[in-house]
Amino acid sequence: MIERFTRASLKTLRKVLTDETGSTIIEFAILAPVFLLMLMAVFDFGFLIYAKAVLQGAVEEGARSASLENTEWSSIKKRVNSQVVAVLPVGDASTDIQFTFDPQYYANYNDIMLPEDFTDKNSNNQWDANECFVDRNGNGTYDTDVGMAGRGGAQDVLSISAQVTYTRIFPLWAMLGDSQTHTIMASTYLRNQPFSAQAARVGVKICPAT
Repeated sequence: MIERFTRASLKTLRKVLTDETGSTIIEFAILAPVFLLMLMAVFDFGFLIYAKAVLQGAVEEGARSASLENTEWSSIKKRVNSQVVAVLPVGDASTDIQFTFDPQYYANYNDIMLPEDFTDKNSNNQWDANECFVDRNGNGTYDTDVGMAGRGGAQDVLSISAQVTYTRIFPLWAMLGDSQTHTIMASTYLRNQPFSAQAARVGVKICPAT
């Protein structure tokens, strides 16, 4: 009897092990989450590229408008903002999107991101608080970038940078323990139209009191 029971048990076990009924469902249950994560990652990355392209295009259009003499800066900023907001999936643009739009101008392209000159007394290749410097942007302090805030005048080189922080479409990053918000940036440089002569600018040497 024991032998008969053992034989029946082995037969049943062999049948269970070779039975493939429902295997497709099990395989799908294993692979589906991985596939969905990969799909969300692809869509999220694709949207990121698209959003950056829209922001870059809007910034460049804003720079072209700003290079003209009679253009209101507030309307340029509003137009760039509206173009970006139109493609971002948000419930309330006033709360879900943080938008910054910073213009700077330079006398020439060579001045972009150029630090102000200074007298390096101790030869450490950096400005110290007791060293003289040439104030080129007129703010009375030493700057590592000679750019001045604003849109500038005729023939000045205008730099426009925009930064947008928005909430991602898919909850992928929250599932991975990361932030659901993402920041994209764009910038461009364009010389203002020669609607008049370019203003002359002369740097002033400033020596801090010791």
